[in-house]
Amino acid sequence: MKTYSATPADVVRKWYVIDAEDLVLGRMASQIALRLRGKHKPMFTAHIDCGDNIIVINAEKVKLTGRKRENEKFYWHTGHPGGIKERTLGAILDGNYPERVVIKAVERMISRTPMGRTQMKKLHVYAGSDHPHAAQNPEVWDIAAMNTKNKRSA
Repeated sequence: MKTYSATPADVVRKWYVIDAEDLVLGRMASQIALRLRGKHKPMFTAHIDCGDNIIVINAEKVKLTGRKRENEKFYWHTGHPGGIKERTLGAILDGNYPERVVIKAVERMISRTPMGRTQMKKLHVYAGSDHPHAAQNPEVWDIAAMNTKNKRSA
């Protein structure tokens, strides 16, 4: 019995579209990271990028459990003395670029390597319900139907 090892020519990439409205952020991000990496495919090979392209729409309507909206903070430094800045997750979701919350959640589940960066380029996140990828004929991927905990209505 020989071990199968995929080559880049063997990889077939599909396009999926996810409606993030009322989906729990962490549960959705873990499923997206799994698909971007290609671990759902039987031909998965660790050193080859086997993942699919993912389109996320309605990123501004994603839900968070508990009190993460008020308590979870993102920090960055301006480079100047005393230049530490912070912003809550709710402030980012209510701001101009709410899609960054989904991008960061997925980015932190993907390895920080050159292959991880190419996998992240296959993630396309949009705050509204429109996307310019209709020509790729993306399949609708219903994460909410996979588990009742994936959807939050309150």
